[in-house]
Amino acid sequence: MAKADSFDSERWGRVPCVGLAMALTLTLGGEAIAQTAAAGAPGEADTTPTFSRDVAPILQRSCQHCHQPTGIAPMSLLSYRDARPWARSIQDKVERRLMPPWHLDTTVGIQDYKNDISLTEAEIDTIVRWVDAGAPEGDQADLPGPLEFPRADAWQVETALGRPPDFIVRSTPYTVVANGQDQWWEPQVEFEGFDEPRYIRAAEFKPSFPGGMKVAHHGHAMLRGQDPAEGEARPPSVRLVGMGIGKRFDLLPEGVGKLLPPGPATVRFNLHYFPVGEEITDVIDVGVWLYPAGEVPSKITAGERQFYVDGTHRERLRASDILIPPHGSLVLEDQYVMEQPALLQSFRPHMHMRGTEMSMTALYPDGRRELLSSVNRYDHNWQIAYVYDDDAQPLLPQGTVLMLRAKWDNSAANRINPDPDQWVVFGARGVDEMSHAWIGITYLNDAEYEELAVARAAADTETSP
Repeated sequence: MAKADSFDSERWGRVPCVGLAMALTLTLGGEAIAQTAAAGAPGEADTTPTFSRDVAPILQRSCQHCHQPTGIAPMSLLSYRDARPWARSIQDKVERRLMPPWHLDTTVGIQDYKNDISLTEAEIDTIVRWVDAGAPEGDQADLPGPLEFPRADAWQVETALGRPPDFIVRSTPYTVVANGQDQWWEPQVEFEGFDEPRYIRAAEFKPSFPGGMKVAHHGHAMLRGQDPAEGEARPPSVRLVGMGIGKRFDLLPEGVGKLLPPGPATVRFNLHYFPVGEEITDVIDVGVWLYPAGEVPSKITAGERQFYVDGTHRERLRASDILIPPHGSLVLEDQYVMEQPALLQSFRPHMHMRGTEMSMTALYPDGRRELLSSVNRYDHNWQIAYVYDDDAQPLLPQGTVLMLRAKWDNSAANRINPDPDQWVVFGARGVDEMSHAWIGITYLNDAEYEELAVARAAADTETSP
C-alpha cells in the first residue's frame, strides 16, 4: 500500500464535447427546487406542466449557467422562445441523464455536494410530461425572475468572493492547428513572488475566450521556487490549480488555505490542446486569490492531490497493468493508507474514453467499510470535481485505508469508444488510457481531528430523532 501523498502531472486526451460547462461549479450550495403539480382539483390545466411555472425554474438552477448567449453551451435556454425548438432534445438528454452532466451514482454513498446540478426524478418527470404535452408555455406571470450571469470571459471565482484575483500569471501564447492530433504546450514564466509567506484561498484557470475554451481540454499550473543558495533548502512546489472540462477553479472553504512560499519562483504550465477545425491561438491566465497579508488560515491544505489507480507504477513502469483487449474490459484497484488524519473536500475521477466507473471507499481502522462516492456513469467528455458539503466531507482517522476502483469498457456498448477493435494501453492521448483520482485533501494533526470528530458527533446527536 502506498502513502497518501502521491502527486504527478496529469495529461489527458481528446474530448469530443469541446468547451461545455466550464461554469458548472458556480452553483455552489444551490438547493434543489422541488417540482410539484399545482394544488386544487385535478384538472388538465393543473396537472400539465408549463414552461413558465414548472420548467423554467429547473433550467435556471441546472442549465442556464452554460446555456445562455455568452455561455459556452451550444444554445441558449433562457426563454421559452429559446427552449421550445429544443424540447425533444432536452427530454431525451434528461431522460438518459446525459444532461445536466452529473455522473455520480445517486443511490449509494454521500449525496450532499456543493455543486450538485443533477435533476431529481420528479424534475425529470416534469420535463418529460411537459414535452409530451406539447411543451406549453403557460402564463408568463408564473416565470421566475431572470438570472444575471457574469461575462463568459470573466473570473468565476470573482462572482463567489466579490473581488478580482490578487495576482494573475499568464502563459506564453500557443497556436493550435486546425486539424491534427493531441497537442501539448509546457511554457515557463517567471513569478516575482512575495517577501513573506502568503496563503491561497482560491485559484482559477482561464483560457482565452472564446477560442481557447474550445481547444484547452486540460491544464495545470505549478509554482516551483528558484534554485536556493548553497546550503539552503528549496521552497516547496505549489500546484496553483488544475483544470478539466467541467472544472476550472479551486475555491477552498473559509479558514482553509494553501501555502505560497515567499521569494521568486517559476510557474510551469502543462497544457493539453486538441484541434477543433480552425486555427486558434490561446493564452492561459491563472488568477490567484489570497488571504490578507499576515493572516494564517486555521487549516493548511495541499489542495487536490493525485491518487493513482493504475498503481503498479510503484514497482515498475507506471500503468503497466493497463492492457485492455479488443471488445474487452478491465477493473483495477489501488489502496492508500492515511498516515495521519485527513479531511476530504472533493473527488474528481480521471480516465479516458474507455473509462466507465470509479469509486472511492474508506476502510476504517475498526474494520468498518464505507463507500464514499461512486461515479458509475463516468464520461471522458467531462472532468467534474464532486465537491462535498462542509458537513458531509469525509473525516478519516489515521490508519484509514482509502480504496479506489476503476473500470474500463472497450466494447461497442461504450458510446464514446473510438474503436473497439483496438488493444488499449497506457498513454496521454484520449485514445489511450490512464486512471487516477484528484482528491481535495487536508491532512490534520491529532488535535484538529479530535476537534472535528467531537463537533461531528455533537451535530449527529442534535439531528437524531
